[in-house]
Amino acid sequence: MKICFLDNSLISYTYNDLNSKNIRGGENAIIHLSNELSKLGINVDVYNNCIDTNIINNVKWSNISQVNKNLVYDVAFTNNDIGLFDRIVAKKYVAFSHSIQSIEKFIRKRQLISYLKYKPKIVILGNYHYKNRNYFLKMFGTINLEWAVDPLFLQTKLDENLIDNNAIFTSRSDRNLDILINIWRENIFPKNQSIKLYTTPSDLIDGQYNIFARNFGDKTTMVNDLLKSKVLLVPGHKGELYCIAAEEARELCIPIITLGIGSLSERVHHGVTGFIAKNNEEFGYYTLKLFNDINLWKKLRNNLLNLRGTKKWSMVASNLLNQL
Repeated sequence: MKICFLDNSLISYTYNDLNSKNIRGGENAIIHLSNELSKLGINVDVYNNCIDTNIINNVKWSNISQVNKNLVYDVAFTNNDIGLFDRIVAKKYVAFSHSIQSIEKFIRKRQLISYLKYKPKIVILGNYHYKNRNYFLKMFGTINLEWAVDPLFLQTKLDENLIDNNAIFTSRSDRNLDILINIWRENIFPKNQSIKLYTTPSDLIDGQYNIFARNFGDKTTMVNDLLKSKVLLVPGHKGELYCIAAEEARELCIPIITLGIGSLSERVHHGVTGFIAKNNEEFGYYTLKLFNDINLWKKLRNNLLNLRGTKKWSMVASNLLNQL
């Protein structure tokens, strides 16, 4: 089998950039899926905005301007841009969608003609994604997947001695960090001023409320910050179709408090791996409960330990192949 991945995002990347802080969900998925599919003996080409052509782990990485229409692929995947299928020839087409698009926006982004021409299956990342994608925009079929996390998170050794009285937020700052900071200032900090919140850097950060910027470096740096954290606080966002940040925390066995906005209601098992709050007051209550009740925290921690390693990119790749 011969497949290709097409990505015209401005980020220049190959497998060697996996640990970069610039890699987002879409790029991360392409890196891992191309690598795992290659391990299964599949011929894999990736076309994106990388500068030079490289072969890494038997995957060929080339600039998207180097696409060869003389090659016929069994399957072509595209990241967020169905129009890229115009550049190649394939027997089957599959599109990754990492945003909720209305039909109006779909047309405005010039996706409609290519969508009707190539009839791609759409990769769906959960019930929230499925329910919020218009029927017309999934009428050629769907592929249901759940993303995994980098091996770095699976291989990291856990040490409870590192954990401090810290909460952490690792999503992008535009993913409702303002809501979290408001909850912290009004419902958490006034009742326990010994705990600290570390967030993705933002102008909203205010040290007088024990809110600090986390170390915004590569993924190893983020893992080190997570290992020091007792809970992950993440309200959620309507634009998050999966929230890999929650999966990363889960893999490091960190309980999660969320408002369940977007896909976060699917990432957390209430009372087992964390808590889904109904409002800001409940969010504050559950956060303080985990900091103040060590037995409850250990219960959730043990639940997470039992789940560790149950999601791997090799499993995602096999699941993908079974649904083509």
